[in-house]
Amino acid sequence: MGKRVLDQVSAAANGRSFVVTNRSVLAIAVPMTLAYLTTPLLGVVDTAVVGQLGDAALLGGLAAGALVFDVVFTSFNFLRSGTTGLVAQALGRGDELEEQAVFWRAVLIAVVAGIVLAALAPLVAIAGQWFMSAEARVSEAMAVYIRIRLLAAPFSLINYAILGYVLGRGEGGLGLMLQLVLNGINIALCVLLGLELGWGVAGVAWATVTGEFVAMLLGLAIIGRRFWAAPRLPRHRILDLSAFLRMMSLNGDIMIRSFSLLAAFALFTRQGAQFGTVTLAANAVLMNFFLIAGYFLDGFATAAEQLAGRAVGARAAMQFRQAVRLTLFWGFGLAATATLVLLLGGTDLVALITTSEDVRAVADNYLAWAAFTALSGVLAFQMDGVFIGATWSRDMRNMMLLSFLVFSAALLILAPALGNHGLWAALHVFLLVRGFSLLAILRVRVRTAF
Repeated sequence: MGKRVLDQVSAAANGRSFVVTNRSVLAIAVPMTLAYLTTPLLGVVDTAVVGQLGDAALLGGLAAGALVFDVVFTSFNFLRSGTTGLVAQALGRGDELEEQAVFWRAVLIAVVAGIVLAALAPLVAIAGQWFMSAEARVSEAMAVYIRIRLLAAPFSLINYAILGYVLGRGEGGLGLMLQLVLNGINIALCVLLGLELGWGVAGVAWATVTGEFVAMLLGLAIIGRRFWAAPRLPRHRILDLSAFLRMMSLNGDIMIRSFSLLAAFALFTRQGAQFGTVTLAANAVLMNFFLIAGYFLDGFATAAEQLAGRAVGARAAMQFRQAVRLTLFWGFGLAATATLVLLLGGTDLVALITTSEDVRAVADNYLAWAAFTALSGVLAFQMDGVFIGATWSRDMRNMMLLSFLVFSAALLILAPALGNHGLWAALHVFLLVRGFSLLAILRVRVRTAF
């Protein structure tokens, strides 16, 4: 009995004995930034492959299908972020068995949800066709893409759980390797099946299925080998009802937050459409700059998730505060750099994206608004990471809902008065309210958590 207590004390001490440095932040942020940037690269390759076929209907079907998947899989991103926070806290406590248990709980949720999504593929395809209301050939191509790609749903969601576990342990290099395998296979097969063999949209979809499957097998092999050498996990620990309910509550809050974020961007796009096709197209070009900056900021948000979560698990207030300070410092540095690059070279980047003189002229007029979104949004990205890692998901959900309401009000007031300038101003209000509302709550949370 005495030895068991000593072992637990020793494990807890090991969990708490860590320091937060610039190096530990960058060790997670840099590889994960690179990993996240492979995602838009994959989208570019998919579009380029189908575009080479010279059929606008196929390109439209791919774009419509990809939009459906953005909604579906964004809804399940909690399997990645929620797992990261819980694993990081278990690591901070030195509880190796709980790290395993969190992973397997996430895998169980992924398997069940993935099988349901795959079985619902025909219905999802029909719903997507109804929502898009496109011409017949576009709808047909979209349905082919959705029905095939949803077969990968179990693999994709398990990969979310794998990545969440890996990042929860702060292993950014391994996370990068797994993402490179997934997207590398996807890109290679996309070119082979879609272009060389002439499978078109079906080839692009099958490339995704194969990439997700291979990445899942590799991830499970690496983690399974690690678990095999670790202490044996009792089955009842995985199926612990209270732990499952906690995970589901955390995941539900993150899902509501993700839906609110999607709704805000949908409102932004819808309002932009009211100002005419050229303005809509210009806003779409400029939003790419914000989204790309977001991929960079996500790397530091991921570092905040792991380091803040580990500090909460270890009840290490000093490390927690250092994690918040350093991830915010690096995030602001990167955001300022991105803003400067866009202010100085944004006009040339716009010209690379579109050949339309009208769209270029309008985009250049609103370029400064887009350039400063990185600085307006950095606190929101970083605070999201901190709150996810600490599993303070209810506060994050509530502040997102508050921010959405403020954004909607700003949109109603500023867009009619200032036109597209007002629309972009409302987006900045949304980002700033998200960041500063969470920062205000953080001070209260830190006092009660440690």
